Amino acid sequence: MTDRLPASLRLKAITPRALLVDAEVDEVQLPSIDGLIGIFPGHRPLVTALGYGRLTYRQGTESESYAVRGGYAEIEPDKMLVFTELDEAA
Repeated sequence: MTDRLPASLRLKAITPRALLVDAEVDEVQLPSIDGLIGIFPGHRPLVTALGYGRLTYRQGTESESYAVRGGYAEIEPDKMLVFTELDEAA
């Protein structure tokens, strides 16, 4: 086993209607039910419930964000899968 961290995360964010994001990213911030959390490559495995807020991800100097409500995220050191709904009211 190596101690080297992955250079990026593969983020997949899925809503009931569409695949929202499928990209290699440098950082993700998401609203867990306990508050905002930041995820970087190499993060320990985690499953967390999502609350209301903004799902934001960064690729280099570019960032994108979406208002989301509820769902959950499954996080691995090199990938992240998010199931959520867009918050149309935001």
